[in-house]
Amino acid sequence: MKKLISVMLILVMVLGIIGCSNDTASKDGAEETKKVSETKEKENTTKESKKLELTYALWDKNLQPIYEKIAIEFEKQNPEIDIVIEITPWSDYWTKLEAAASGGVLPDIFWMNGPNITMYADANVVLPITEYVEDDQFDLSNYPQSLVDLYTVNGENYAIPIFWDTIALYYNKEIFDQAGVEYPTDSWTMEDLVQAATELTNPDTGVYGIAAPLDNQQNYYNTIHQAGGYIISDDKKTSGFDDPATIKGIQVWVDMINQGISPTLMELNETNAASLFESGKLAMVYSGSWMYPQYAKNENLAGKFDLEVLPMMEERASVIHGLGACINPATDYPDEAWQFVKFLGSEEANDIFAMEKGGLPAYLPSVNKFIDQESSTGYNVAVFTDQVSYSAMYPNSKHTSKWQAVERDYLKQAYTGEMTVEEACKKIAEEMNGILDKE
Repeated sequence: MKKLISVMLILVMVLGIIGCSNDTASKDGAEETKKVSETKEKENTTKESKKLELTYALWDKNLQPIYEKIAIEFEKQNPEIDIVIEITPWSDYWTKLEAAASGGVLPDIFWMNGPNITMYADANVVLPITEYVEDDQFDLSNYPQSLVDLYTVNGENYAIPIFWDTIALYYNKEIFDQAGVEYPTDSWTMEDLVQAATELTNPDTGVYGIAAPLDNQQNYYNTIHQAGGYIISDDKKTSGFDDPATIKGIQVWVDMINQGISPTLMELNETNAASLFESGKLAMVYSGSWMYPQYAKNENLAGKFDLEVLPMMEERASVIHGLGACINPATDYPDEAWQFVKFLGSEEANDIFAMEKGGLPAYLPSVNKFIDQESSTGYNVAVFTDQVSYSAMYPNSKHTSKWQAVERDYLKQAYTGEMTVEEACKKIAEEMNGILDKE
């Protein structure tokens, strides 16, 4: 019996040892698994931390989803780079950009427009990219020459064009049908537009025929050129605001307000022209091609509107402009920033922009893809490119913002009847010439 007990005790001890061994082995395995997991996590973290982050600043929230898709395609091809898109509303964009430039915290890549490029280039706030363009044999002939010229300052390239725009007459077919008015045609004159706007204006329903906002690019710059006037001389030394034709080109809009076929400036400040058009309270509106995607996606407006070239006055004209992508000269990653800017200008990125209804892509071979796609939906978007042959470049000089502030202050008084258009234009010319003299 004692012998049997001894054997059992030995078995218990052996099993205990085996059990302890298994526990130890299990713990050791778990520790090993944990270490492997931690190692892998550290490796992944290290890989992630090695990614470069480039910030890309723009102001149009409507285009954010499109640029996010473009950024994703770029990141697939450049997995070591993350693109972070920063949206700042237009009203704050330039103030924020100037503050960032002063504070040395500019985004790596940012949108630039014509009125500001010369000032930013002269202040060394944008990186010259001529050397990158030449080294990579980047073909600028694929873009409208006027846009390439716009972003060339003193012989240096400072931006790659990303998209461009002209202005068109948008009209609500439903309002025209209800009023029994014929749709606009490409032979319309300004007199035709005013006549139609008069017939379409209905105080009972709160519908206006046309809108005359204090908007230079989408309104009076077009009619200034159509009337045979100009904003600034070709050598950028003289204002054209005191030219009689320029005054005539502005007077037509003030007349529309005075005739009651356009909301007043105060009313347009409360509800802008685009919102009135989208809500069915405006029969016609001058809008840029960048507004087309917004109108086409609007539930109240989709399928009810169409487009036509701008009515002519003494001659035809539509203001053309386009944006470029610039690089911060102080970025830590200039080569990588150039890679992204170059991608923004590629056929692949421009095709995405066109197919996603972003507007007119800057890369010319992609433009027809946008026109073909949108024309198939019934919209006459070809008017955007039809007007290029007689388009007028958006004016600029070194300090565009200074004289445009003067322009806006005096024209506001003309639009509200505090002074005549002629008085306002002569004051603008006087002060604008003073600003130009100092450039």
